[in-house]
Amino acid sequence: MEIVLVAGLWLPSVLWDDVVGELATYGHRAVPVRLPGQDDGATQATLEEQLAAVLAAVDAAADRPVVVGHSAASTLAWLAADRRPDKVARVVLIGGFPHQDGEPYATFFEISAGRMPFPGWDAFDEADRADLDAAARSRIESVAVPVPEGVARGVVRLRDPRRYDVPVTVACPEFTPAQAQEWIDGGECPELARAGEVDLVDLASGHWPMVSCPAELARLLASTG
Repeated sequence: MEIVLVAGLWLPSVLWDDVVGELATYGHRAVPVRLPGQDDGATQATLEEQLAAVLAAVDAAADRPVVVGHSAASTLAWLAADRRPDKVARVVLIGGFPHQDGEPYATFFEISAGRMPFPGWDAFDEADRADLDAAARSRIESVAVPVPEGVARGVVRLRDPRRYDVPVTVACPEFTPAQAQEWIDGGECPELARAGEVDLVDLASGHWPMVSCPAELARLLASTG
């Protein structure tokens, strides 16, 4: 199985390294996407440029890959299903839900001088960061890249209703599958409410499992195939 890994806000692809190694032990090939504006040193990039990088990884796969989106990048993974509904085998969303057509990609935090810097740990709930020790927090902080405004304010454009035929797995880290189902049923996640197959899977971690528990995350991803 080929697995395309898409990191959330501020995260370069190097943070997937431990997960890539763990997935290899299951015989799976994982490809962390190098996102413009997060992996190339560029201070400017757009959401469409990031999507193009994800689609290039999907198109380069030898077979239909699983596309994994972490946090805000759940929307990028869903956009890949929208643009390539016949090529994506499954979408896995880690700690996030896809936005609707017409919504901005990720205007969650202050944007200053054209970029959205990492806001610091106090900006997140205790459940998000509880399983990160000092070394893990330092590791994330040391590589965190401010998100270009063109990415954060990029408008989500969904075109192909065949995306609803692509199976979805929601990995639930700092929230429970029951909570996720409640949000979907309550209309907070309309894209998933319309999806034909949605599996909700518990993941005992905080918001950054690729750092805090890569082996457990790899085991979950390996099971989606």
